[in-house]
Amino acid sequence: MDSPTANVPGPFRTVIAAEVETLRHHWKWFLALGIGMVVLGTISLGCSVLTTVVAVVAFGFLMIAGGIAEIISAFWAGKWSGTLIHLLIGILYTVVGIMIVDTPLQSAEQLTLLLAFFLVISGILRIVFALSEQFTGWGWVLLNGAVTLMLGMLIYKGWPESGLWVIGLFIGIEMIFNGWAWIMLSLALKPRDVK
Repeated sequence: MDSPTANVPGPFRTVIAAEVETLRHHWKWFLALGIGMVVLGTISLGCSVLTTVVAVVAFGFLMIAGGIAEIISAFWAGKWSGTLIHLLIGILYTVVGIMIVDTPLQSAEQLTLLLAFFLVISGILRIVFALSEQFTGWGWVLLNGAVTLMLGMLIYKGWPESGLWVIGLFIGIEMIFNGWAWIMLSLALKPRDVK
């Protein structure tokens, strides 16, 4: 197997080799992180409604925090022409964040509907782009667009019930794949002499 620095020019090779060596000393932590993410992702898949509610509430609190920060920055900046706009944006963020935290299930349904529309439009655009350009590998982009469009349509057809579990399902799937990526990285970094 090639070294990670095989195709890197001379001066950068030593820097990258030092970075890889530093990472290699912590491969067990990456392995533990990956395993933890796979376990949490699996739990999220099993409790997708609870995961959806927790994610939506967390999103609401992030919006509240962002709104408060925007309001503070509007006053902190002193006299400048954008103060009113930043103040209004901060108030809007805060109010929407409070509404999301107050009604997480209804908010999850609305966010899922937006996600379905995004997937449908994204899928259509990818299909049109692949068919019109027909570049190298365009078939994969066409397949990606078809799967994305189908996924958006399935979510929309199951709405509003799908709003209760889709976000949790996506979070669980993402955590599992991300966890496996960390596991594979840790195994690649594992020193060869370690059993």
